Amino acid sequence: MSVFASLVADLADLLAPLFHASAMAAAIVLVTACVRLLVHPLSRAAARGQKARAKLSPQIAELRKKHAKNPEKFQKALMELHRKEQVSPLSGCLPGLFQLPAFFLLYHLFSSSSIGGKANELLDHKLFTAPLGGRFADALGDGGLFGSSGLLYLALFALVAAVATFNYRRTKRQMAANPPAAPGGEQAPGANAMAAMTKYMPFLSFMTLFTVAVVPLAAALYVVTSTTWSAVERAFLYRDMPTGSGAMGAAAVL
Repeated sequence: MSVFASLVADLADLLAPLFHASAMAAAIVLVTACVRLLVHPLSRAAARGQKARAKLSPQIAELRKKHAKNPEKFQKALMELHRKEQVSPLSGCLPGLFQLPAFFLLYHLFSSSSIGGKANELLDHKLFTAPLGGRFADALGDGGLFGSSGLLYLALFALVAAVATFNYRRTKRQMAANPPAAPGGEQAPGANAMAAMTKYMPFLSFMTLFTVAVVPLAAALYVVTSTTWSAVERAFLYRDMPTGSGAMGAAAVL
């Protein structure tokens, strides 16, 4: 059994007196919370970076106007401005990237029939009556939508939909407060793609519903816990920033 699997199993043993048969599910939620705590400094740094970029909006608008007919010069000037102000345009991606290993490890652990040449005992664990290695399709085949496993998934979908709706409304407000500036003259390369992405960005949070439906329940618990954490965390970190700059991260799945 891998080190990560052993860690989760040992944590489940510690939680067993409190959560009994659902101790493994509780361990996954707790592991997710620990991962998010470890990533929180990166989230705070990303928030600082996005707030700094928001303050640069007037200068960026001037650069865009100045170099409207020369996109290459605009990009160089923008990079120079970011370098001068010590602002990284990629800082918002780091929290999500650092969470991916834990998600993929859980996905692998609860998708494999064997670990290290031995039967995967993790697949014996359940959340109530739903196997942690099962998927929504399995729940539908075992009791239907209103069976015990189906009702559990309905509860997860309801929670994900509530979080996604919260993110959607918040992102719409942020984007309305700071609509994308329309560049004059010749558009920079990729401007149309950016405009399309901005248009559909508020809806990206609802993609989590699809993720929860197709991954093993253990990985779904990670996704649900992480996205709920993200919604609360971003509401706190960006509470004093009613602008569109904080909208990008709100659409993150993890």
